[in-house]
Amino acid sequence: MRIVAGKYGSRPLKTLSGDATRPTSDKVKGAVFSSLGGRFAGGRFLDCYSGSGAMALEAISRGMDQAVCVDQSHAACRIIQENIRTLGVQDQCLVLQQDIFRAIDQLTQPFDLVYIDPPYSKQKNEELISKLDRMHLIKEQGILVVESADGDHLPDAINDIYKYKEKKYRNTKITYYRKGE
Repeated sequence: MRIVAGKYGSRPLKTLSGDATRPTSDKVKGAVFSSLGGRFAGGRFLDCYSGSGAMALEAISRGMDQAVCVDQSHAACRIIQENIRTLGVQDQCLVLQQDIFRAIDQLTQPFDLVYIDPPYSKQKNEELISKLDRMHLIKEQGILVVESADGDHLPDAINDIYKYKEKKYRNTKITYYRKGE
């Protein structure tokens, strides 16, 4: 596992051993960030179900100002903190060890980009997107990226959030949403 591009490109990241998390492959991570183009000139990134923090740290490496990493696992949060220290970006990152639904109750500033990658068996993607929208945690024209199993179906719209693209990578589906039309 590594940072794919940007200021910290090629820097290695630690992950939890075993199958406690399912890290996004470097290939999928690179494809997701490439498809988002130049959306990284500043802004805030929310990494739901953060695991190793790889997606948030990739966003920081590519130019985002701040990232919030949320994971309920103590071991995962330890790894995230270690990766943050290794890159020296402590002043740009916040780690919350909580269930994502409880964590977002504490957040007050909206995000430009949200990455949602829950354990496939515990997905509540529609409910989470709806709550983020109701709590005004997504900026107008903000992007949400949902990583799910290939066979999962996500709706075309959730509140004021609209699907605009979907890509498949083997058994992984990446769905892109935008707030507003």
